[in-house]
Amino acid sequence: MSGPQKAGGQINAISDLADYLASGCKPKPQWRIGTEHEKFGFSLAGHRPLPYAGPAGIAALLDGMRRFGWQPVLEGGNIIALTMDGGAISLEPGGQFELSGAPLENLHETCAEVNTHLKQVREVASELGIGFLGLGHTPNWTRAEVPVMPKGRYGIMTNYMPKRGNLGVDMMYRTCTVQVNLDFASEADMVRKFRVGLALQPLATALFANSPFTEGRPNGFLSFRSQIWTDTDPDRSGMLPFVFDDGFGFERYADYALDVPMYFVYRDGKYIDASGQSFRDFLNGRLPALPGERPSMDDWADHLTTLFPEVRMKKFLEMRGADGGPWRSLCALPALWVGLLYDQTALDAAWDMVRDWSTGEQQVLRNNVPKTALHTKFRGRTLQQFAFEMLAIARAGLKARARIGGSALDEQHYLDVLDESVASGRCPAELMLDKYRGPWQGNIDRVFDEYAY
Repeated sequence: MSGPQKAGGQINAISDLADYLASGCKPKPQWRIGTEHEKFGFSLAGHRPLPYAGPAGIAALLDGMRRFGWQPVLEGGNIIALTMDGGAISLEPGGQFELSGAPLENLHETCAEVNTHLKQVREVASELGIGFLGLGHTPNWTRAEVPVMPKGRYGIMTNYMPKRGNLGVDMMYRTCTVQVNLDFASEADMVRKFRVGLALQPLATALFANSPFTEGRPNGFLSFRSQIWTDTDPDRSGMLPFVFDDGFGFERYADYALDVPMYFVYRDGKYIDASGQSFRDFLNGRLPALPGERPSMDDWADHLTTLFPEVRMKKFLEMRGADGGPWRSLCALPALWVGLLYDQTALDAAWDMVRDWSTGEQQVLRNNVPKTALHTKFRGRTLQQFAFEMLAIARAGLKARARIGGSALDEQHYLDVLDESVASGRCPAELMLDKYRGPWQGNIDRVFDEYAY
């Protein structure tokens, strides 16, 4: 989750809120790829979650990363993030370690960034007796066992989450994702990408489904992380059917965001609890948490980070449907969406694929995917068959981009791991379940040995 935003400027009229989103428009040569991925840290001795403090804790790990040039970010005297060259390392509520990658030009750079990051993390972590695991949900830790990171916004969110759903605290402390942030050229381009991204998000969830265990046992889902989002907070998560309405654009998204209750306001290095309060009231100087004060654009940018739909808009679009996964899958997620959305012919083909899917059908699909992934039935076929078509479009899009890397290959090969899943019809969670029921003989600890980075 994001830290305090630096948008700059004042809000002089309500139209400024939509204009802020529109300011993200940029010509195609300036489009970039920003990849984010989270992972669980654990002690090599005992496979336990990491505390924040102590000689083998999260703070020590962050401090150790400074040897590579990362600069610390402090909150309340605690190191809670690192920054360098447009990228950042930050902490999720339960200590999940997140790389928020720099905006990069192509997938070769993105994959090099991921590989460099994981090598750096592994170097420091091995000295501290720490390992890292890429899954969508903790395999065996209870909610009570997971530590709480010393970030003010997380305390506010932890208290508020149970008021809106049963699983929001689990989302915060026991899940990991990988996502990609992508640009748009214009309002019309944003709308087309947003619609394609929402409609196809359940297919991405199915391909990357990787969270079949809870507290040491199969939980009955292939992506329990995705299921958790259905019972987190209906005000700020979900499929956003209004995106498919005629006239959708920056103004309509701003209206939606205004009606999502606030979490907090950031002032003088501290988070002020404004949970459940209205940003509309804030605009009018009637926010109970800060009577008489009106928001800045920083406050608006902060508020946008507290919305969690399947596709989220800031000054770019975030594809949010995938579980965290193993090393080789981290480059596949951005490759999928770049292939679909960054070539016009591919984007048009993807839209032709989904344009007659009703929002009701999309919702049913999204509801069913966490349990059945690529086996989900849709329009008389399985998602496996639709995934073949989606990957073919993405591969054609990457081929058309013709971005050649150091190995003389273009970006298509980053999809190879997904080809394997689609060919078999089986997602990563199903392969893990096979091991759990077979050679692991029900011993969930084996996941830490075989799936660690």
